[in-house]
Amino acid sequence: METTSNRSAVSCGFNSLHQPSELVLTRWSTCLCFLWPNWFAAVPPSLLSGAIQFSPDSLDNQQAAVPELKQLGHSVDKVEFIVMGGTFMALAEEYRDYFIRNLHDALSGHTSNNVAEAVRYSERSNTKCVGITIETRPDYCLKRHLSDMLGYGCTRLEIGVQSVYEDVARDTNRGHTVKAVCESFHLAKDAGFKVVAHMMPDLPNVGMERDIEQFICRDVRTREVGIQEIHHKVRPYQVELVRRDYVANGGWETFLSYEDPEQDILIGLLRLRRCSPQAFRPELKGGVSIVRELHVYGSVVPVSSRDPSKFQHQGFGMMLMEEAERIARDEHGSNKLAVISGVGTRNYYRKMGYELQGPYMVKDLYEAATE
Repeated sequence: METTSNRSAVSCGFNSLHQPSELVLTRWSTCLCFLWPNWFAAVPPSLLSGAIQFSPDSLDNQQAAVPELKQLGHSVDKVEFIVMGGTFMALAEEYRDYFIRNLHDALSGHTSNNVAEAVRYSERSNTKCVGITIETRPDYCLKRHLSDMLGYGCTRLEIGVQSVYEDVARDTNRGHTVKAVCESFHLAKDAGFKVVAHMMPDLPNVGMERDIEQFICRDVRTREVGIQEIHHKVRPYQVELVRRDYVANGGWETFLSYEDPEQDILIGLLRLRRCSPQAFRPELKGGVSIVRELHVYGSVVPVSSRDPSKFQHQGFGMMLMEEAERIARDEHGSNKLAVISGVGTRNYYRKMGYELQGPYMVKDLYEAATE
């Protein structure tokens, strides 16, 4: 297997029935990254047309991605990296650090000696990294992996679940149980991550009925106000704050959203969690709630500017944060509210009184209430 100073040996080391094992595929399955403007919400079908695909073998390739996006007419004030295919966290730590360091350095133009330095310079870059998504497996989503990914600036995980049925996981040689999936979700949410489950239809011994049963969901993407077909249908005077509470993976979750409920159009959302007693990160112990996601949809508006015709930067994000702070303080009984923030959005939270503690932006709720 080919290995050089800047290319990893790429076999993911697993032999699931549905995974190809040829070198030509596994090389790209573990060395594939996409860079696209922040307003892209879904990968297909825009994966190859709206995103810039590159190999991590060359920093020049990554630095070329931003100008290429500009040529396509996109705003590049805010971008997101998605590291997808294979199991990135199964690669050697030295290679992972090299890869992530180059992602941040590609935006800042700085040549860093380590990941922490790269993150510091990326935070001040003109092109902001608003998030990094990493694809992984449940058995590579343990405490040590999660802490490493927090250090990278990762905010969202795409976890390869494939099936919620134990017999299917066994028959396809997944190498982990469905119980392990549940445990990985618990750990990830208690660390503040946004979690995406990768599912695979038509696996052996499933059948259409069981496939349909496991795929029922409430889809966010089809309701986004940024979709051109529904953008002009929104009547601002009918937008209202909607709250949904539920228990998930041992924690109290609150989904806050600004919506036009009559037309089922989503303007912005916030995911708030009262972490379970098993939360392992020291920053989240002892009465701390965490915002796992804050997102306002619509066309991208450059940082620190406003466009009355667009929904970003109209105050929806700040109003969602204010309500999250109230719930965390008055209902959760939390002393602090933490936010898992993209490296490039930390200053947004600093303006609201948050300070960097470890990988999180954190605010003392009672100190803020007495000011």
